[in-house]
Amino acid sequence: MPNTTPLAPMTPHAAISAFNYLRAVQADDARKFAGDEPRIPELLVDVATRIVVPVTALPGPAAGEPCEDTFALEALGRVIVTSLRGWAQAGPDTAEGIARAVIDFAQQFLTEDHEDVADTLRQMEAVGVGQALATHPAPTGAHPVRLTAV
Repeated sequence: MPNTTPLAPMTPHAAISAFNYLRAVQADDARKFAGDEPRIPELLVDVATRIVVPVTALPGPAAGEPCEDTFALEALGRVIVTSLRGWAQAGPDTAEGIARAVIDFAQQFLTEDHEDVADTLRQMEAVGVGQALATHPAPTGAHPVRLTAV
């Protein structure tokens, strides 16, 4: 039975931290993040869930009757997210492996032939941070959020 519980919205800081880490791993520069955010494995699983579930979910009723392949894809998505969640419980040292799994998924399923996975990650970050800001707006007078690493 699929888990249909909606995800709690990420905070802007959590979304930015997770995507900064993903970009650093993609650029083979994750060392600079070592120990900065002990919850990074959990944040990465949260991001992965927001990416994997919509891509592998069963189509809506307008798409017609699902076939065996759609059920297999939906089950695969659940397995991926469950595996990453279990892996994250092992601690902060799992962050790079989880990030590489998220990057590989984005590259295989979301990146077009002419695109770089870094472009795909930037697009996903813009959506994720935008959703976080919509749910957790910045206080009046706060500095605007920067979506790029400094």
